Amino acid sequence: MNPISFFLVLIGVLLNAAAQLLLKAGVNQIGKFNFSLNNLLPIGTKIAMEPHILGGLGLYVISVGVWIMALSRVPVSIAYPMLSIGYIVNALAAWYWLGESITPVRVLGMAVIIIGVYLVARS
Repeated sequence: MNPISFFLVLIGVLLNAAAQLLLKAGVNQIGKFNFSLNNLLPIGTKIAMEPHILGGLGLYVISVGVWIMALSRVPVSIAYPMLSIGYIVNALAAWYWLGESITPVRVLGMAVIIIGVYLVARS
């Protein structure tokens, strides 16, 4: 994989990870909710107006554009496994910004992901 292709894949992964973090921050602002016919409109309005959620959706749109450019250069059998890097980025960012825990088992899982991504990238 050449540097431009790797850069596109990495930017797509990072944008996708950032979108997930913004969506989580948005639902944290809204709080836990249940869908029912009675609250569908109020909850739907809250979701549609929450700035973090709107930002996350915007990043998703941008990430799809970047991802399409990446897929035009890299086989999907190599590019798609690279999305696993997003799990690591999100776990670390959620720990840092959202106060979520990272257990030793999660660290082991992240290590396995790193090894797998390395092996796929080298193939």
